[in-house]
Amino acid sequence: MRFRHGSGGGEGGTPTGADTGALTAAAAALRGRAYGATEGDGPDPLGELIGVLPAGVALLDAELRWLYLNPAFSTVTGLRRADLQGRPVEATAFADAVGTLRRVLADGRDRERTTGGPDGPGAPVPPGLRVRYRPLTADGRTAGVVVLVLDDPDPDQELRRELAQARTRLALLEAAAERIGTTLDVDTTCAELAAFAVPRLAELATVDVLPPDADARTGRAPGRRFHRAALDCAEGLRPAADRLPRPGESVRHREDSTAARALASGVAVLVAPRTAEELAEAAPDRDSAAVYRVAGVTSLLVVPLTARGRLIGLLTLARTAASPAFGPDDAVLVGDLAARAATGIDNARRYSRSQGIALDLQRALLSEPGHPHQNLELASRYLPSGSSSVVGGDWYETVRLPFGRTLLVMGDVMGHGVEAAVDMSSYRATLRDVAAMDLPPHRILRQLDTVIAANESARPATCLLALADPGRGRWTFASAGHLPPALITPGRPTELLRLPTGPPLGTGLGGYEQAGRDLLPGETLLLYTDGLVERRGEDIDASLARLAALRLPAAGPLEDLLDAALRGVGPDAGHPAEDDIAVLAARPRPRPAA
Repeated sequence: MRFRHGSGGGEGGTPTGADTGALTAAAAALRGRAYGATEGDGPDPLGELIGVLPAGVALLDAELRWLYLNPAFSTVTGLRRADLQGRPVEATAFADAVGTLRRVLADGRDRERTTGGPDGPGAPVPPGLRVRYRPLTADGRTAGVVVLVLDDPDPDQELRRELAQARTRLALLEAAAERIGTTLDVDTTCAELAAFAVPRLAELATVDVLPPDADARTGRAPGRRFHRAALDCAEGLRPAADRLPRPGESVRHREDSTAARALASGVAVLVAPRTAEELAEAAPDRDSAAVYRVAGVTSLLVVPLTARGRLIGLLTLARTAASPAFGPDDAVLVGDLAARAATGIDNARRYSRSQGIALDLQRALLSEPGHPHQNLELASRYLPSGSSSVVGGDWYETVRLPFGRTLLVMGDVMGHGVEAAVDMSSYRATLRDVAAMDLPPHRILRQLDTVIAANESARPATCLLALADPGRGRWTFASAGHLPPALITPGRPTELLRLPTGPPLGTGLGGYEQAGRDLLPGETLLLYTDGLVERRGEDIDASLARLAALRLPAAGPLEDLLDAALRGVGPDAGHPAEDDIAVLAARPRPRPAA
């Protein structure tokens, strides 16, 4: 409903019947306040009417202090109740109207003004609003002023206002796109959504998500268990919000609550509870109702998070009396925001699921390397990346060959994810077949390169082969673009072996060479992937120099040597793992005494 201004003389003209009805209701409400009416005196239907009117209505006392404003007044002027209530007019955005208001009090005549531009009187109230000021009389005396926001006579004003709202909405969604979904981690994305909503859209925000294996259909809300993924609130609400379930805890939404209704219908639900009983009915549970009551929550907006036709979770926003109640426009805006955020959460969940499959596959493949001869002691370790469970194509293998020889293999398929893990599995199986032909290491690499290059979809891979022959006291190496092995000998510094290096497997270029070296008793060979030594922004030569500078234990269990290597150059709190790590250590066993 809009109030239209009728014709008439003077500053104010003559109010229409709609104006008169609204002002009469406002006058009655203010008279009740002026004479000390309280909630205990019974229902106040006129006050309730003003509260739900779509027209902006506010009340000033005889000293021109703001006593009351309805939600529509806050919406049309952009001013919160906390900005006005209890404050004198001259200290607010209506300061330019003080002279007009004093004349209304003095002569009891209506006045009308139009708010100024953004840089003139009336700022920050939107320009072009017609505002009527009417005296409020009680028992023959002027008790205050009724402030009524009317339509703008400019027919293009509403269009300009709608365009401004559309620009604001677009800017908000663009900002959300930059700040929400910056990672492929579900909890981080939910935390970004809650942090974006507060304080832009609400004073309290929670994000609850369904477990990955839950039934994602709507209409099955009661009793369903959710995971609290994020919670954010204004600073003043923090003591009360600390009593809500924290991120990481499970939550259930009570049947007939606002959340249950939103989940059952699949659409946003907004409520403005006016009593403690209504607030308790809207809250998801008894504890949340108590928190809402202490925090002074006056409006709730609950939006289902759905992506690709499946329910992901639930976004709950709350406002207090310091902000206007949620309206239909808020529901549309938050619905668009929730849809974008839900897609980001779903993408993060799908990525995590994919990485979990790849990690399970990789661990299964690496858990059972081939068995070496008894003349060689082995130890191995695989560590996935510490960031978002990024799984790569790192792998190792041992192949038992005739005459007491063992082929040690370390490889790294380029890329991450399930595809890299699948290619790793394929290359590992192919290597076993080729190695069974008992070819020298450089010819094994040549055969692998030919097989991989024939598959256009296969990913390139680096690979290092080390053929251990303890019986003859000999190492034989061949490398396809891999980092050099480290040799740990008692009483000597760690040595990085200089080997001829060919191109990665899958290029089809060939050109692999082999190099030999004496295998001495007590020495240990360490093979590794680049995740062990590489650091972002650091030259690879500097990374390898850090490994060469380590004093690794040449004696004792090989597991201790791996622990020392990982502590010395591996990831730590200051440098979290950016890639997965595979390490393999081999040491010849001493020959038993005759």
